[in-house]
Amino acid sequence: MKMTPYEQYEKQCKKMRKANERLLNVFEEWLKSAGLSEKTIDRHLSNADFYINEFLLYEDVVEAKDGAYRVDDYLGDWFIRKGPCGGPSSLKSSAASLKKFFAFLHEKGLVDKEDLTDLIKTIKAEMPKWLQTSGRYYDSSIDDIW
Repeated sequence: MKMTPYEQYEKQCKKMRKANERLLNVFEEWLKSAGLSEKTIDRHLSNADFYINEFLLYEDVVEAKDGAYRVDDYLGDWFIRKGPCGGPSSLKSSAASLKKFFAFLHEKGLVDKEDLTDLIKTIKAEMPKWLQTSGRYYDSSIDDIW
């Protein structure tokens, strides 16, 4: 019996989530070796998990290592609308976690230095705009946040 496109997508997502689980386990060990507190480690893991298992698998199956170029779409739009807890502080936290996660991927040889540098530059350049958008999104007196 031939699988529908949706069934194929779901099968790919399941496979990717298993790979992402292994990746997150190694990321956790990397964070522990850096001497971070359990609370900080948990926050970075949760933020990275949401990015790679929700956003990068939302419409298509994108591997974590290929997700650096999507940070603007994520933090500038998708995270604001669909992210956990929302708001500017959550946005900043997620950005910090993504920088850590992609630094980890770079150190492990999964992401080029150029991709990591571009991600960091994008976060730095776009953060003020993202924070404004996030603030407007949670302001009930504003109709058109975009």
